[in-house]
Amino acid sequence: MKTDVVVLGAGIVGLSTAIHLARRGKSVVLVDRRGAGEETSYGNAGLIQREGVFPYGFPHDFGALFRYALNNTIDAHYHFRALPGLVPFLIRYWWNSGFTQHENIASMYAPLIENSIAEHEDLINASGAGDLIRKDGWMKVFRTEAARDAAFKDAEKLSSAFGVNHHKLSSSELKTMEPSIRVDLAGGLRWTDPWSIRDPHSLNKAYLNYFQSLGGRLVPGDAATLEHVLEGAGWRVATPEGPLEAREVVVALGPWADTVTRKLGYHFPLAVKRGYHMHYGTEDGAQLNNWVLDAEKGYFLAPMLRGIRLTTGAEFAHRDAPKTPVQLTRAERVAREFFPLAERRDEEPWMGARPCTPDMMPIIGRAPRHEGLWFAFGHAHHGMTLGPVTGRALAEAMTGEKTVIDIKPYRPHRFLA
Repeated sequence: MKTDVVVLGAGIVGLSTAIHLARRGKSVVLVDRRGAGEETSYGNAGLIQREGVFPYGFPHDFGALFRYALNNTIDAHYHFRALPGLVPFLIRYWWNSGFTQHENIASMYAPLIENSIAEHEDLINASGAGDLIRKDGWMKVFRTEAARDAAFKDAEKLSSAFGVNHHKLSSSELKTMEPSIRVDLAGGLRWTDPWSIRDPHSLNKAYLNYFQSLGGRLVPGDAATLEHVLEGAGWRVATPEGPLEAREVVVALGPWADTVTRKLGYHFPLAVKRGYHMHYGTEDGAQLNNWVLDAEKGYFLAPMLRGIRLTTGAEFAHRDAPKTPVQLTRAERVAREFFPLAERRDEEPWMGARPCTPDMMPIIGRAPRHEGLWFAFGHAHHGMTLGPVTGRALAEAMTGEKTVIDIKPYRPHRFLA
């Protein structure tokens, strides 16, 4: 089998890249060990985060660091066995999270975020997936006035610098908007620009159907079998249907990117933040009307098609270590006091891994030492948000077009000697 391009990984980034290449007349085959959007893209808060100009940094204040060191929070957890291998990454991540560095990173990250809604809208309309989308933002809620006022101050700065819109909510407004919330709140902050997704997996499947309507194919396969061949097409990967050859290949494997890149001699400082979710029913007909972050506790509630999805923060662990959903247990206990959650609707907690770089920006662009090899991974918490804009920009670069944004800040070369 031969094709113009093989895209390794059928998550939101790989799917979006494959669509944009197919639109440009390329024959494209997606290769994934599972179906479309069944790994990291399956489980998330379902947000297209137009407000997320500042990627999630590492805290610098002593109080937060001490709290995380105790390893008993909802928003962060770590495996002791993983720490020795993570220390070099965490030191660089902590350094880049400093005020000046984080400001500079945000300025480079902003073009990706600024185009996130428009590029998703293009694919949503093309795939007929509008019924999966809400366009009324999401909100943080606060239990104390101090946390509320600090968030309001930060929101003003963000709006002024990057044109992100928000609305401040009083405690009485929150009660009107969410009458089923059980705790007294000091106020809330609603980001009005983001869109929310009622079922991320269904959106991925809609994008896959659209890709297939363009002539693209999805086949099972093991990305680790990728090899560079001097004769023939240039790249070969094994599939159950036989070897698949292509002139170009895109590595869009998220947290599994190193299964390919290391074998080819590229050693990126890629770590993972694992996360968990669970769906719930509600008691006595209670309704959650909005996507809600309980900001001071560190968990998220989202009203999705399968029920109320509760998502946790970050777990620092080896990517393939067994599940340890202790954060979910902690979050569920607090969330039941916050909102009348009923039965669990999933047989077991879902777990996924977010691929992270120490400068919090993705790796997008041409591989420096191999012809026809391209990278698109490392989007951390914003994979769902940035998949379509990444896919368009990379497809444009691969076909020699002017890219919708400048992708130089995300080039692979920045991590390679």
